[in-house]
Amino acid sequence: MKFSYVIVPTYPLSESLATIKLADDLGFHAVYAADETWWKDLWLLFAAASAQTSQIRMGPSVSGVMLREPTLIAQAAATLDELSGGRAEVVLSSGNFGLLTQYGIDWSTTKPLSRVKEGVEVIRTFLDDGAITHDGEFFQYHGLFTFARPVQERLPVKMGAMKGPKSFEVSAEFSDGCHHALSYTKEAYDYMMEHCTIGAERAGKNVQDLDLAAWVVFACGEDSAKAKDAARSMVGLYASSMPHEQLRRNGVEPEEMAPIIEAIGAGDMARGIELTTPEIAERLSIAGTPEECAEKLQREITSTGINHLILAVVDKAMVKSLMGREIDGVADVDTQLQLVHDRVMPAFA
Repeated sequence: MKFSYVIVPTYPLSESLATIKLADDLGFHAVYAADETWWKDLWLLFAAASAQTSQIRMGPSVSGVMLREPTLIAQAAATLDELSGGRAEVVLSSGNFGLLTQYGIDWSTTKPLSRVKEGVEVIRTFLDDGAITHDGEFFQYHGLFTFARPVQERLPVKMGAMKGPKSFEVSAEFSDGCHHALSYTKEAYDYMMEHCTIGAERAGKNVQDLDLAAWVVFACGEDSAKAKDAARSMVGLYASSMPHEQLRRNGVEPEEMAPIIEAIGAGDMARGIELTTPEIAERLSIAGTPEECAEKLQREITSTGINHLILAVVDKAMVKSLMGREIDGVADVDTQLQLVHDRVMPAFA
């Protein structure tokens, strides 16, 4: 079982670099970040981190092909790969729909899955060949070339998927894996695995050779109630990007989330948190003591065949910066990574 860490780059960069180095020292497989305008730039952060680490892999999970052109993603990834000695990878999606709205883009008219599929093809070609001529539905190039070349023999290019079923099938058929964000139930991951298997078999692949990742909101600490309260503070913000079908696979009706998402969308973070009941938070996060977290991860997620856990760690500083809420007694991100190493990872050895 691979364990990775999702950083939300809101912290001072010196702190983020120290945390990535700690994750490297503790043996985490990778560190990821979302390639979104809201946060500090992940490519620059990981370029700096590459000089301070030796094993941990790094890259976007996810980078959106609506806002970042695929050949530029490939260029950045190849450059990072050279800097890190072959540790870069890429996970693609159409992008955060909320962010696209702020750019005045109506995602529903963009044929998002077809665009991402073609983006994977473009990036794969540009990484492998260093040049591309392509006349596609969304992207066109005529003899474009780059001196940015990856070090590793095959820099992984994967896809993010949340809705399905086609998104899961396409990710397994046409890319190196599927990162599925924000699901917490066996039903949701059985659904993912069923459709990833269909896609893999269509391409003549063994599905377990792919990177099958669960990207989850996570908080752990000695005080279970404090950890769960920290996770509860962030559930509404993350759930606002979940399709209705996905909410239902996680035991939540969209009508339950609507007032929470409306409050957060209006900028009333306090009201959004107030409306997020402990029951909803329990269904849409992994939180508690390290032992409680390990048990839920095993029961609901890894029992389905998932082979990679990606932890979006919530701590006091994140809740304060994103939601404006002060909570005491919550372990900081470095302490949580240490707890995961000491008391969660051994349960999966």
